[in-house]
Amino acid sequence: MFMIDYKELAWQYWFITACFLTAGIAGYQIGFYLAIGLTIIQTIHFAIRKKSIIAFPVQVRFSYLILLLIALPQPMQFIYWIPTIGTWAQEIFGYCAMARLVSLFPWNREKRLSLNTITKTFFSKPTHGSVAQKKRQTN
Repeated sequence: MFMIDYKELAWQYWFITACFLTAGIAGYQIGFYLAIGLTIIQTIHFAIRKKSIIAFPVQVRFSYLILLLIALPQPMQFIYWIPTIGTWAQEIFGYCAMARLVSLFPWNREKRLSLNTITKTFFSKPTHGSVAQKKRQTN
């Protein structure tokens, strides 16, 4: 049930990001900026680590960064609740909605986009490792 993997660098990045976002939601505006900064660092780090800017983990982090930037203007900051809750869900239960969404991008899937594909993608059990790899193994 719980997928807390505190020894993994990726888990540590996401944990700190979730803490920063929680601080932002609690009224400490700097938390949002720190979360954005750490996400930029994390995205660059994984691009170097994977030796590719199009690797799935990089796509997830870049998409997450875009969401954080969209939510930055004051009238849009209610959106920060989405990545805050989502990041805590990832950290505790291993369910990453962003990775599931990114796996549905046309270049990341082999099947036609259908209601069945979307349902399977979002309602399948959390898994260790890449959602994209797991989807390819079950196809």
